[in-house]
Amino acid sequence: MSDPVAPRNQTMAVAASALRAQQSRMRVIAENIANANSTAPVAGGEPYRRQVPVFQTRSIDGASGVALARVQPDQRDFRLEYEPGHPAANEEGFVLRPNVDTLVESMDMREAQRAYEANLNVIETARTMESRTLDLLKR
Repeated sequence: MSDPVAPRNQTMAVAASALRAQQSRMRVIAENIANANSTAPVAGGEPYRRQVPVFQTRSIDGASGVALARVQPDQRDFRLEYEPGHPAANEEGFVLRPNVDTLVESMDMREAQRAYEANLNVIETARTMESRTLDLLKR
């Protein structure tokens, strides 16, 4: 006879791994938003470069979960703005701005929040099912 607790433990472990992954994703997105309007510390230098979380599957008690593998820089071009009086302007008067689009970051943040909430619901449902099962066994 198989262990009835094992699937529940797998479910909880997989959902918990997804919670951690989405929490990491939200942290990276928040950092991107915080630096969206920054400039290079020196004239002609590079500003903040958008960071992108990269996830990978991982085995959790025989099931597939998710984990943050790394955070890598987005290689898209920086934005150029003509501001000749700005301290970070190059010889032509252009300032390099981060390659962060706050609208995209906001949408990514909302998606991460929804995924986080969905995994919380998975954990709550698993707990409720376990509780009801125990109540039935007590009768």
